[in-house]
Amino acid sequence: MTVLVTGGAGYIGSHTVLELLQAEQNVLVLDNFSNSSSESLKRVKELTNKTVTLIEGDIRDKALLETLFTQHSIDSVIHFAGLKAVGESTEIPLDYYENNVWGTINLLQVMKQFNVFKFVFSSSATVYGDPQTVPIKENFPLSATNPYGRSKLMVEDICRDLAASDSNWKIALLRYFNPVGAHESGRIGEDPNGIPNNLLPFIAQVAIGKREALAVFGDDYDTVDGTGVRDYIHVVDLANGHLKALAHLAKQNGCVAYSLGTGKGYSVLEMVKAFEKASDRPVPYKIVARRPGDIACCYADASFAKEVLSWTATRNLEQMMKDSWRWQSNNPEGYKK
Repeated sequence: MTVLVTGGAGYIGSHTVLELLQAEQNVLVLDNFSNSSSESLKRVKELTNKTVTLIEGDIRDKALLETLFTQHSIDSVIHFAGLKAVGESTEIPLDYYENNVWGTINLLQVMKQFNVFKFVFSSSATVYGDPQTVPIKENFPLSATNPYGRSKLMVEDICRDLAASDSNWKIALLRYFNPVGAHESGRIGEDPNGIPNNLLPFIAQVAIGKREALAVFGDDYDTVDGTGVRDYIHVVDLANGHLKALAHLAKQNGCVAYSLGTGKGYSVLEMVKAFEKASDRPVPYKIVARRPGDIACCYADASFAKEVLSWTATRNLEQMMKDSWRWQSNNPEGYKK
């Protein structure tokens, strides 16, 4: 049987595909390469010496999805495909709702058509909105402050409604905190288009000399040094969370959400200092005004994932930074030749 991985050439997707192959799973990847490169999966093949079938296409193409489910013995789906930049989502919200919400509905309809009911969804800690307290538990109130987060929350609601309507569905909603790092080989990692939206790739590009300085948005939050605190999780730990969730679906009923994080928060300036230590390079930064919608502190209570999925993050901040720097220094232009 085969696992369909949508968006499998992307940052988290490619690391998950690698872990699936090493776990002797058959993998079929569907990706439209809007924010990814086929080179990532070529390198996954080199690292694992295993074959992955790659189809270029879009989850909004129902005919293509029907062809894939007809031609392959798919028994489960891990769904990464989606637009993911918070700022961009406020500028082109219709694109986010079309791709992230309608695209997922399309995928779920075809899954139901072919009696495939095991579904792991790439959600986000953004569905917790601005939490009143930390650490954040799965039963906290849900809300969203931007179209990206709202699209994730909409899909979660759809999945909950779907599971309530039909007991065949087995759905895991994985709410990520902040994925960072890269595979220890330095061969696959995060390769953002244009200016990075996330902190660590920006820090890495400053360290390599590609960008002049890091903009730190606010230094007057109620945190250890005034800068925002987030829960950063190594991408390989996160990938393994998907394998644990997939395995658990065999004995899970309905739709269940899991927070995947380390349970520890680091400030922006703590991240800068840790990266400087790992790279032995300075990371110049400048303090600028807060960004609208940013919150002071956000980190997970990951005890539910540990209890139910037997999953926990094992890689520490030092490992995250070393692996990030190895990827960046070996691939200063990402996957581009």
